[in-house]
Amino acid sequence: MKHAALALVAALGVSPALAQDYPLRPVRLLIGFPTGGNVDVVGRMVALKMSEGLGQQVLPENRTGAGSIIANDHVAKSAADGYTLLVVSGAFVTQAATMRKLPYDPLRDFSWISTLMTYPLVFSVRTDSRFRSLGEFIAFVKSHPGKVNYPSPGMGTLYHLAGEMFVSMAGIDMQHVPFRGGAEPLTEVLSGRMELLIDALTNSYPHIQGGKFRALAVTSLERSAALPGVPTVADSVPGYEASSFLGIAGPAGLPAPVVERLNGEVRRVLALPEIGRRFAEWGGTPGASSPEEMRRHIEAEIAQWKHVVTARNIELQ
Repeated sequence: MKHAALALVAALGVSPALAQDYPLRPVRLLIGFPTGGNVDVVGRMVALKMSEGLGQQVLPENRTGAGSIIANDHVAKSAADGYTLLVVSGAFVTQAATMRKLPYDPLRDFSWISTLMTYPLVFSVRTDSRFRSLGEFIAFVKSHPGKVNYPSPGMGTLYHLAGEMFVSMAGIDMQHVPFRGGAEPLTEVLSGRMELLIDALTNSYPHIQGGKFRALAVTSLERSAALPGVPTVADSVPGYEASSFLGIAGPAGLPAPVVERLNGEVRRVLALPEIGRRFAEWGGTPGASSPEEMRRHIEAEIAQWKHVVTARNIELQ
């Protein structure tokens, strides 16, 4: 069996030493967003724990710009040796659905390793808002067509597309107002200039817990363990579902033994009770996958958001 395994490794163009000894030096984990956000915090937590298991440091590196496209492109063009990896976020799939041209192919230019966590979005209002439920909000918008706006961090973001899908499925007329950056939509709703915030639960959860926002609904099909008393959007708009995720990928062509080693390490890390507790603090659920499962998830997400873009006649960026 050992000789057969080594023959397979050789057939893949990988030396037996690489298969057995990887990693031989520190591994870079690129994060396409600034420090302090959910992508950065989760990436750093996972990197620290992976370092312990791999016997080499996994070094988080914030390479920001263009909504993570710069980091994505860097990894896509890196050597396929397992020493340059990427934290993949929901932005990866919405960009593939909304951008006319990317500097990489979002399906062909990456090797999928594993998902890390999934988390729903949450529809929230200020705690002193007149709206106590999503049903009340929908009824108000229907009686005031075109008079209610919702903000997002920008055109083509997950929050924009989730809002457009909500507008379509709820049969309402609500206007989208894009901003440049993640903090501005929150400020707009806190100030009272806009009514509804659509954001990742990982971002909104601390503000909901702190009493600044009232959660009206979560976008998963089932209620979130982080907010068990909050209904789903699907309770008011049957069939509605939107979520985001984080995962790890590398350049296309990563040797199978390297992918297998990294996937096993991710599974070990995500099974740690402390990781589950920390993810829960952000409203997320740890969830490892096989590389093939992650690839199918990426493909399905891109297809879903392309459908929304077409149905809502959203101009490609």
